[in-house]
Amino acid sequence: MDVLIHLFVGLHIIGIASLLGGFLTQMKAMGRGTARFVPAMLHGAATMLVTGVILVGLNQADDQSVNNVKIGVKLALLIVILGLVYVKRDDEKVEKPLFALVGLLTVANVFIAVLWT
Repeated sequence: MDVLIHLFVGLHIIGIASLLGGFLTQMKAMGRGTARFVPAMLHGAATMLVTGVILVGLNQADDQSVNNVKIGVKLALLIVILGLVYVKRDDEKVEKPLFALVGLLTVANVFIAVLWT
């Protein structure tokens, strides 16, 4: 079971790397007002959602404790991120505040995962 959990943790990290990497590659464009949500951001957020749900299930099946409040907060942030990226995915330009919000929520999700014990 540990190998399976570690496999999905790795996939979860790849998802966050895709989401955050997509954001970071568009930061220069955000300064010019031409930033857009790239496909990597949508796929990263979707990967995080799927692997996160699987990780909660695997941890509960392995009789490990799961902080449901922490998972709920992370899930809520991720649903907002995923919703914004999905709705605006075809737009040529995304407004600076909206694009910055996605980046801020992504970074907040990372810090919640790491610091909330």
